[in-house]
Amino acid sequence: MRFIPADNRPFEPASHEDPAQPGVLKRVVAIKDELLAGRVQMINWARLPVGSSFRNHYHEDMEEVFLLTEGKAEMVIDGESVELRAGDSVVVSPGEQHSMKNTGTEDALYVVVGISLGQNGQTIVVEAASPEV
Repeated sequence: MRFIPADNRPFEPASHEDPAQPGVLKRVVAIKDELLAGRVQMINWARLPVGSSFRNHYHEDMEEVFLLTEGKAEMVIDGESVELRAGDSVVVSPGEQHSMKNTGTEDALYVVVGISLGQNGQTIVVEAASPEV
């Protein structure tokens, strides 16, 4: 897992802009050398309603890049918790178990890009352990 806080990388002029008077600024989330050498499997715009979460799971051959655009959320990746706010990103590697919970007072919106090695890997849901009695 790689956490990329919104404040970690500043906005800068896009490469096609005049640096002195840019019309658009960009914040680089990741460059090709920081990502899996594969193919884009999917690009999803997702909504996680207040109080909701998605199930703990992992992907056998897919890396996922999450970019939170609105709201607040907590991601747990291989047991490590990361608090996300708008603009933060997380890169989840193949095999890393991950879940996300909306911890805010509004829907959490995010974009997730899946990069696959193309080896027909599966998504595996990790069942929660039964509580001991």
